[in-house]
Amino acid sequence: MPDAGAFMAQELASQPEMWSRAITQKDDLAKLPTAGQRVAVVGCGTSWFMAQSYAALRETAGLGITDAFAASEAFVDRDYDAIIALTRSGTTTEVLELLQYVGDRARTVAIIGDTETPIVDMVNDVIAFPYADEKSVVQTRFATTALTFLRQSTGADVTAQIADAEKILTEELPAELIDAEQFSFLGRGWTTGLAHEAALKMREASQSWTESYSAMEYRHGPISIAAPGRVSWMFGDAPSGLADSVAAAGAHFENASVDPVADLVRAQRVALQRALNAGLDPDSPRNLTRSVVLDA
Repeated sequence: MPDAGAFMAQELASQPEMWSRAITQKDDLAKLPTAGQRVAVVGCGTSWFMAQSYAALRETAGLGITDAFAASEAFVDRDYDAIIALTRSGTTTEVLELLQYVGDRARTVAIIGDTETPIVDMVNDVIAFPYADEKSVVQTRFATTALTFLRQSTGADVTAQIADAEKILTEELPAELIDAEQFSFLGRGWTTGLAHEAALKMREASQSWTESYSAMEYRHGPISIAAPGRVSWMFGDAPSGLADSVAAAGAHFENASVDPVADLVRAQRVALQRALNAGLDPDSPRNLTRSVVLDA
């Protein structure tokens, strides 16, 4: 049997290569909604958080109203022109049920890793990244590959993201992150989805105490848990005064000068190392499976 976390380690390290491949899929860009169309992006777990980041990026870029929903809580009867479903496995019950409900009332696009799944026959278009599919239950590269493709589609230049991630994969991880008692991940705008995803990775892989918030909301209560030995980790540019507020509480403020998606890779690395230090196997985390398939 492979060593604990072997799949996650390999998949995590392959991300810059996966991203470089994804951005060459130029023909698939035409499958995405055009500028001005109203779009709902749905997913579960990690895919929902990537949907949040894409929705903020698309709308901020002036490409049209874009909403992100957990598939189980989606309000899709709002005259959307298109619905994008993000799902690594293509078998997640809530996503399939939502697409069945939508039927032909809106154009549907699935972004998937596994092309041998039921969702392929339920949508109008498929954008696939089979080379980024994963064996580890804990997602890393599929989610970030899909987001990188979508981020580029909004007009963003992702070359710095790729270069920063390549460097991050070779850097030593700081002891204050590996040994921290608690993490609060923070984002702003499109990076809020990254914060939620980083917290989920830390919970899934290492069973760590983690929370995540919009950075501007953090001082409206959640900062009360900041203390020595704990980390407040900001993705992207921090709001004015936030670092000082965290320092006054005695916590460590982490805000690297790197692309936010590359910084998510660093959080994934921390989660993996903390899992291994705790004797856990993030490839088969407690109570989790690769896809949530619910009984009828």
